[in-house]
Amino acid sequence: MTETIHKIASSPRGTPFEKRVWTALCHIPEGSFTTYALLSKHLATSPRAVGNALRRNPYAPEVPCHRVVATGGNLGGFKGKWPRNGEGITLDEKRALLRGEGVKFDASGKVLGTPWVFGR
Repeated sequence: MTETIHKIASSPRGTPFEKRVWTALCHIPEGSFTTYALLSKHLATSPRAVGNALRRNPYAPEVPCHRVVATGGNLGGFKGKWPRNGEGITLDEKRALLRGEGVKFDASGKVLGTPWVFGR
């Protein structure tokens, strides 16, 4: 994780705000997820601003933007795209990454479990 954080900090890519968001993502443990709202609260910003920074993440999946879901367990967007009718290739990829880390889903496709909270 430290190596990835150093790569983000020393890179010319991204604004200072985007780098803060990407760095925060590195702290979400594998097999866990958080929400746009919890991440934005941790960073004292808005969920929309967080989503925009995630959309511009050039380090995915090493910097795991796939670990951020919508409040309520829906997957939300992925790679800057939002689903139509609840599905799409990018959401299939996000779901596969989360499943590969051990995250479980209910029959409707929502993540199961308690979101990871920063600072706990």
